[in-house]
Amino acid sequence: MKDSTFIKRVILKNYKSIAACDVQLQPLTFLVGRNGSGKSNFLDALRFVSDALNYSLEHAIRDRGGINDVRRRSRGHPNHFSIGFAFTLPNSAMGHYNFSIGSRPHGGYEVQSETCIFQKQFFHVNKDSVVTTSVKAAPAAITDRLYLVNASGLPEFRPVYDAFSRMGFYNFNPDIIRDLQAPDPRDVLARDGSNLTSVLNQLSISVKKDIEEYLALVVPGVHSVDVEKFGIKETLEFRQDVAGDKYPWRFLANNMSDGTLRVLGILVALFQEDQGAQKRVPLVGIEEPETALHPAAAGILLDGLRDAAHKTQVIITSHSPDLLDNKDLDVDSILAVEAHAGNTAIARVDEASRSVVRDCLFTTGELLRLDQLQPDPASVAAAAKTKQLTFTDFLKNENVRVDKKKRRTDDL
Repeated sequence: MKDSTFIKRVILKNYKSIAACDVQLQPLTFLVGRNGSGKSNFLDALRFVSDALNYSLEHAIRDRGGINDVRRRSRGHPNHFSIGFAFTLPNSAMGHYNFSIGSRPHGGYEVQSETCIFQKQFFHVNKDSVVTTSVKAAPAAITDRLYLVNASGLPEFRPVYDAFSRMGFYNFNPDIIRDLQAPDPRDVLARDGSNLTSVLNQLSISVKKDIEEYLALVVPGVHSVDVEKFGIKETLEFRQDVAGDKYPWRFLANNMSDGTLRVLGILVALFQEDQGAQKRVPLVGIEEPETALHPAAAGILLDGLRDAAHKTQVIITSHSPDLLDNKDLDVDSILAVEAHAGNTAIARVDEASRSVVRDCLFTTGELLRLDQLQPDPASVAAAAKTKQLTFTDFLKNENVRVDKKKRRTDDL
């Protein structure tokens, strides 16, 4: 079976509470830790990239309170943050992408550097200068937006832009899902579920059936869910058994519980991948999917997460032992998150706990109940020394040779 992992490695520096982070991701990855440890900040760093590409860098920074709330606050006063990835596209092309953003006086910011390389295509930007690139006619660089946005007009870099811009991140609001929704041409589910009816309408019959089967296991008595039109708007219509009646009754979204609406949102987010290669959602991140879910349904949710991870990469934040209480859960899929004095450490689980799980002495859920899922100290220390890959490092990793005739902007 083809590996669904889009982002293989994440390197973060000075992003919110995360001073340094260097982790490997799996097709299905769980971020576990106490409240306020920084799990959401890790997921937000990935969402930052999607927001900056889909809207603008200004929007992504402003939406998070400004550059001073994005870069890490500490005694050392770091004036920049950086985000880097090793990734694999659907055609198995492997690559690297990173950028660094620095603060300027009065809340200003600038893109200090940005690099992308995959296969034989590459660009390296330093502030407003395209230092080197593989394309003959490169667009200009400006410091207030990511260069990948400009490069997305080139067929060479469009696949990278599409992959990072089509990641989906979710923290569902049942009140918004419950409300009447306007038809939306977007085919990626919105973060709060505000276009759930439109995305549900676009799914194939077989995928919709799979979603309904999972929903029926979590919410007994539910047979189906459809989209009902009300003038120019839409809402969800559920069919559910009622005691004493032979046929299921119809219930609109405003009659359904928060838990039911959240579960539906999660299932649509997970399985929206099935829309063809051009509409692929390569990564889905969901915050605490177990919220408002009965503990007995945790196993069903885990099955759904695993099922979806065969086609799209899934990242989950959680502090639910019930969700992780499975002896077959791979300990490599767990990233432990811990905070000390406001600084977040993220790494694979420490070796002692890994051995306990592998020897089947405890499940990861049981260790979480005992507060024994801690970041591996050696991995945390190594991350602090890790630097974002330079353009030269990228060339070595990708085995790309750039000779003396490499294209520079002043040659174009």
